[in-house]
Amino acid sequence: MGFMSVLSFAHKLIGERLQPGEPAIDATAGTGQDTLFLARTCGRRGQVYAFDIQSEALALTRQRLDREPEARLAEVTLLERSHSEMEEALPRELRGTIGAIMFNLGYLPAEGADANVITLTDSTLAALESSLRLLRPKGIVTTVLYPGHAGGDAEASAVESWAASLPPSSGQTIVYRQIQKPAAPYLIAIEKK
Repeated sequence: MGFMSVLSFAHKLIGERLQPGEPAIDATAGTGQDTLFLARTCGRRGQVYAFDIQSEALALTRQRLDREPEARLAEVTLLERSHSEMEEALPRELRGTIGAIMFNLGYLPAEGADANVITLTDSTLAALESSLRLLRPKGIVTTVLYPGHAGGDAEASAVESWAASLPPSSGQTIVYRQIQKPAAPYLIAIEKK
């Protein structure tokens, strides 16, 4: 038996902390895998907000959600906006109440998608800063990074530096990484104090 994939480990960390009925955010909806996971975990009393700049990603997310029995899922709001705008896009009363925020950086992993449309360092760092204000105490942010594609290495390095510079009074940070393969995806998770 091998180690968990980075995405499975992110789901494990969130599953242990996110409570039924809490709000959650998928900062990068992509194909909807994390959105569906959050909607299941929050349950029907919860609320999930999923962000993506690509309408194709939101359509794929909607298709994935539509295949699931609605009675089991949180209400999901899909927003065609950058993750850097999530703080402005959400109702103000949600600030400080979000149980979990997931980032799965890189590009849309779908057939025919434009691999040149990628997450960008500046918007990702702005979104991570917003995440800390949106989370409740003991809430969690997971960020899956992909240093193996063009632009992904610089973004991963910047996110890692940002997370390492967080004061312990803000939260604790872990890295889950296969260190023999520097281009492999890895996870940074932050639990807010």
